[in-house]
Order: sequence, then C-alpha cells, then structure tokens
Amino acid sequence: MQQLIDRRLNGKNKSAVNRERFLRRYRAQVKDAVQRAIKGRSIKDIESGEKISIPTKDVTEPTFGHGRGGIWETVHPGNEEYVPGDQFDRPQGGGGSGKGQASNEGEGEDDFVFEISKEEFLNYFFEDLELPNLVKTYLSSSQEFKSVRAGFTVDGTPANLHVIRSLRGAIGRRIALAGSKIERLKFLEAERDRLRKDHADHGEELKLIEAEIHALRSRILAIPYLDPIDLRYVSRVRQPKPTNQAVMLCVMDVSGSMDEAKKEMAKRFFILLYLFLTRAYDKIEVVFIRHHTQAAEVDEEEFFHSRESGGTVVSSALKLTQEVIERRYPTTEWNIYVAQASDGDNWDSDSPVCREWVEEKIMPLVQYFAYVEITDGPEQNLWKEYAKVKAVHRYFAMQKITKPADIYPVFRELFKKQYKFAE
Repeated sequence: MQQLIDRRLNGKNKSAVNRERFLRRYRAQVKDAVQRAIKGRSIKDIESGEKISIPTKDVTEPTFGHGRGGIWETVHPGNEEYVPGDQFDRPQGGGGSGKGQASNEGEGEDDFVFEISKEEFLNYFFEDLELPNLVKTYLSSSQEFKSVRAGFTVDGTPANLHVIRSLRGAIGRRIALAGSKIERLKFLEAERDRLRKDHADHGEELKLIEAEIHALRSRILAIPYLDPIDLRYVSRVRQPKPTNQAVMLCVMDVSGSMDEAKKEMAKRFFILLYLFLTRAYDKIEVVFIRHHTQAAEVDEEEFFHSRESGGTVVSSALKLTQEVIERRYPTTEWNIYVAQASDGDNWDSDSPVCREWVEEKIMPLVQYFAYVEITDGPEQNLWKEYAKVKAVHRYFAMQKITKPADIYPVFRELFKKQYKFAE
C-alpha cells in the first residue's frame, strides 16, 4: 500500500500564516465587523462561521505616484504613430470621481469581504467576556500541576543536563585534587632551575627533582577533565497549580405563562451561556434548575428539551438553589454564580418572598447573580422586587429580552469585564 507523506511546512493550508497576519493587523476592524454581524444573527448559527466585510479604505496601502511636472520618457509598445525622438504634449488628467464610495458619475469599490471560521468568530466574540467577580477562594483541592525548577540533581536525562553547573563542578574538583600538586610542581621547577644555574655539581639532586616533577605531572594529567560525579541535571518537581473553581447555577422558568417563543429565547440564552462557560474555564461546573410551581434539578437534556409546564412559584427554585449551594458547593471552596431566566409573571404574594430570599439567603453566598426577564410588555412584579435587590447589591444584574436579537447584547452586557475583585 502506498503512503503519501506531506513534508511541506504549511501543508495544504499554505496561506494560514498570511491569514493569521491579516487578522492580527486588522484586528480592530474585524472585531467591529463581528459586533455588527452578531446583532441580527441567530444563535442557531453558532456552529458556523461568518462573512465579514471591511471598508476598502481600512485595508488599502499607501502608494507612490508620479507628479504632474518633470520630464517623462516612456516606451509604448505597438505604437504606429510616433518614432523615437518625437515629442508630444502630456495628456491632461481628470475625470471620474476617484476611488471610494460609488456615485452616479464614476466607479466605486466594494468593501473587502472574507469569511472567518467558527473558531475565529467565537474568539472575537468571547475575548472581552468573563465571569464577573471571579476570585481564588480555595487552592488545596487543585488537581492541576505545573513543573517547576527544584535545584539540581546528580542523575537525570541528557536533555536536563545543566552544562554551566557541571563545568563549574568539574573545575572545583580539579582545583581541589590538583591544587597542592600544582603548587609543589611550581616549587620543584623553580628549585631545578636554580640548581641548573649553579656551577656546582648537583647531578644526583637534579635526578631526584626531575623524577618527582615527572610523577607530579603524571598525577595531574591523570585527573579527568570531566568526571561523571561532576554532572548536574536540572531537577523539576510537580507543584500543585492554583486554579479557580467556579459553579454556575442556571435557573429557568418553564411555567405555563412562558410560551414556546419565550422558552426558546431562554434556551438560547442558556445555550450561549453554557458555550461561553465551557470555553472560557476548564474547572467549572454547571447546575440546571427548572421550575413551575415546583423546582427540580435536571440534566442538560431535560433542561433544554422537556415540555413539562404548570403554574409559577419562583421562590421554589430559589430555595432549591440555596439548598444545592449549601449542600455541594461551600463558599470557602467555590466561586458561585447564578443566572435566572423568567417572564417575570409570578404570584403577587411570592415575589416579595423571592426578593427576601435572594437578598438574605443567596447573595451572601454568590459572586454574581444575573436575572434575565423575557417579555415584550412592561416589567412584571418580579422585576420590580428584584430592582430593590439591585439597588443594594453591586453584584446583582438585571436585563430584559424582548426579541431574539436582544440575546447577544444582553449576554454581553451581563458578562462583560467590569468587576475585578470581590469586595
């Protein structure tokens, strides 16, 4: 069987480097184009890329041209009217409306249009979003490790050999072993030279000195330049790497007042939120809670696709949210976030209970609480009660969705980079 091995540096995507360079160079223009594109885009299209258009004036390069003056000598191929040496007046320029915006009198240029992939689209969309008020609350349960330097060791792999430290050790060893011998050798050589200059007969004494010098030199040369005991290897140990542990509790109203259109918008909002969380953070858990008159914790499939409905008692979901937090997510170990979507239609007597429960029970436990009300009419009683919570809690946010096109702007407003540290 034949096998083809592609050894090209860029392979079939040989223009990938140029594409990345282009995206870096025109990052601001591409990001603005992405923002314009997402305003009317359906979340159902999240799995696809996007066609981006950039005004031509933003991608054109400066050019040099000839001025009106001076003497030009040009050759026109296929000329039948003139011969070398003939002179004629330069034609006058003008006419047309130039480049840029199209007009009725001249030609214009279209915007530069290209398509970015799903991955590139999501990178631009999510780059300035984060979970607000994310703090490191617990490090001992970290399961990630990083390799750190931990001095030197006498054994290891050749790749970890530290040359400078090994040579330094070899020089020290040679000095320690040969230092006294070198001093003795210098003394004997000086004594030999002195005796040779003396006119007296020192034959026997010189023979003894020469023999000792020869023995010392042999012993010095026998000391190896680099010995295995000199080798030092970089020692690395696995050290626990602090990580942020976060949990997002998604609470959705599935009561009878939430018609299919509202449920669909709520589902889209949570799908987008779930996609953002799993993309932005490695260590994060998501809890799904749906409610009508009763609340229940469900899995992702049931949360988005179950058709069960009924009346509305929002406080049941808030109570279950508190129970889940206290039972499974201690505040000393987790950064806790809650996102709630509802049409705001709740029993009049239950809305004050919701406000008290959020303000007194939930807000002390969480880093951030985001409430989204899905309605095309005026704010409901739950919104009015939650407005009192927002007035006293910095990390409580509210937004309203009236149509699918509002989902992206509301999402970005709720999770934009605005809070850096916990109070």
